[in-house]
Amino acid sequence: MGLIGKLMQALFGSGRNVVAETAEVFRENAEAGAQRRTDERAQALAQHAAEFARDDRGAFDRFMDGVNRLPRPALALGTLGLFVAAMVDPVWFSSRMQGVALVPEPLWWLLGVIVSFYFGARHQLKGQEFRRSIAGTLARTPQVIANVEALDALRSEEPAAPAPADANPALEDWRRAARG
Repeated sequence: MGLIGKLMQALFGSGRNVVAETAEVFRENAEAGAQRRTDERAQALAQHAAEFARDDRGAFDRFMDGVNRLPRPALALGTLGLFVAAMVDPVWFSSRMQGVALVPEPLWWLLGVIVSFYFGARHQLKGQEFRRSIAGTLARTPQVIANVEALDALRSEEPAAPAPADANPALEDWRRAARG
């Protein structure tokens, strides 16, 4: 081993790369960063696969999942149906709405509570799913900011003005000789 190698081993110990360790303080290790991104993608794919994996649930569970999917489409299509009924047969629609006017107020409150709990629970579930997905989006924010800043720097640079046609020295010599 050479003199410099022995000196470095004496100062820093064997098996250490002081230059690489110092550089990693200021700049990410590209290989380790690539490995982290690969692991992150693999975990995302595994999560996606687990979400859509076929599970062996019973007929009752599948039936209840189907029933749970009915309220929103039923409310939306029912409301559209009311508009159609009002246009097709206004007398029939008016008589039905008079019947609705006779529904006691506590029953309206009960309906409001049921609908609020159903949609409130769904809103909370979707909100939690959204917050989990937004965490992945926020992890990409520094890279997006760097990209936007690089694009802004390109936009702020003014293109160089083209050289005038008479800036050609050979052409100038030829013109002088022609005048000559």
